[in-house]
Amino acid sequence: MRRAVNDLLGAYDKLIMDPVHGGIPLYRHEIQVIDHPLFQRLRNICQNDILSLVFPGATHSRFLHSIGVMHVGTRMFRSMIDAYLRERQLSEQTDLSLSQLDAIDYLAKTIRLGCLLHDSGHSSFSHQFTQARQIRELMSRPGRFRDLWRGVDYSVYHPEEPDELEHEHYSVRVAHDVLCAVDLESAGLHARDVIGIMETTDVRPSETFCRHARTFWAFIAGEDAAAGSPLSDNIPGLVMDLLSSIVSGEIDADRADYMLRDGFHSSVTIGGFNLDHLLSNLRFGWDVSEPWLGLAITQKGLGALEDFVYSRHQMYRKVYAHKTALGFDWLLREAINEVLDDPDNFEWVDTCLSDMSYFAELTDNFFWEAFRKVARRHPKSFSFCIVNRVKLNHLDTREDLSARGIERHSAWLAKELALNPVQVVTCSMRARFSNIQDNFNGIKVLVREPIHRSRSLKKITDVSAFFSKFSDGTITHFYTRPDVTTGIQDSLTE
Repeated sequence: MRRAVNDLLGAYDKLIMDPVHGGIPLYRHEIQVIDHPLFQRLRNICQNDILSLVFPGATHSRFLHSIGVMHVGTRMFRSMIDAYLRERQLSEQTDLSLSQLDAIDYLAKTIRLGCLLHDSGHSSFSHQFTQARQIRELMSRPGRFRDLWRGVDYSVYHPEEPDELEHEHYSVRVAHDVLCAVDLESAGLHARDVIGIMETTDVRPSETFCRHARTFWAFIAGEDAAAGSPLSDNIPGLVMDLLSSIVSGEIDADRADYMLRDGFHSSVTIGGFNLDHLLSNLRFGWDVSEPWLGLAITQKGLGALEDFVYSRHQMYRKVYAHKTALGFDWLLREAINEVLDDPDNFEWVDTCLSDMSYFAELTDNFFWEAFRKVARRHPKSFSFCIVNRVKLNHLDTREDLSARGIERHSAWLAKELALNPVQVVTCSMRARFSNIQDNFNGIKVLVREPIHRSRSLKKITDVSAFFSKFSDGTITHFYTRPDVTTGIQDSLTE
């Protein structure tokens, strides 16, 4: 118990310095996670694929982003705990039971590890890797999932075998190996609880988690609510959903860190928002009648939430969907396909995607060396374009076109510019904001009722019209291939 109290008071075993957040404390079991080879590989995976070809400072890695997400997730949870205690005027003299302290400590540590490992399954060049045609085919191969979990009972995390693997499935697989190699027992934690708050999983939490969850629910909603809830058996599920929303939700630690980090390293200001203001206005929201447990934002904090959503909207438009950046993403995917045309490379990547003994070697470095090798032999290759920063030639940009509309506009551009239609390339990015609308149940607004001196929870769109302005949108850029790729097929088959 002394360890739990020390952790809550801020005791730590190591401090890592981060350019975005400053000093980030680490505990002994977290240091063991970070030192594991499967986590260390994230040092060699760029957070934003090859965005540095457009924004030179954007060379930051998934490694530091993951540690930053852990830090933000911790701040989110602790800020809500602090606000809960403060608003009920609990002082240091007010006794919190040892079981309450233990529950808060357990949930906080679980959040930290879930955040730390949430991106651990990303492969080379992050999201662009899984969008390359040959990689998609590899990850869709029948039996891939069973090969990946050979010798391990995956049903603890996945009740069914997925049809196609995503990077989230690899994060779960990595987390399993890492947590099994870490001394979680001394920290009083269970691996299944950490992995249970990560995406794609459906986990029956440990008895320890269930006990702490019921203590936490009683602490937040009241002892009477805990005893009289019509769905009291589902309280551990409610708490697990709350923790999951902090790790990966609409307003989560992941987005908060990558917006600040990507904006900082890209040297742009549009990704900035006031994290302190946002966190200071986050609250636990609960409804005993449903029952529901999730995030809530105070009315005075709506401005901070609006800044968060608008900053994310602008980052998609001005940075992630930048016309030159999306063009390089297209070239990158084609270059990855080129590399995999080599049977030896194909076999090696296939092995890395099926065997965790080799997965740690699947980093950006492998493909950069492969790109250079192809570029040296084939100067009219896509790999040559990546290595030598040869851009696609931008023609036009359109928004919210259907697939048929993109085809028509592409054909029209080819005709008007007297181009061979095969020379026109299209790249699209879809930004999703629909969950901010009425159907979003992950965060609600805590509204004061001055007449009755009470509070109620309302949907965001019932309180603020700002979020109704955002909807899913697609930005499509149209290009022509660089001159060097005109004869690429002939070059590669010589």
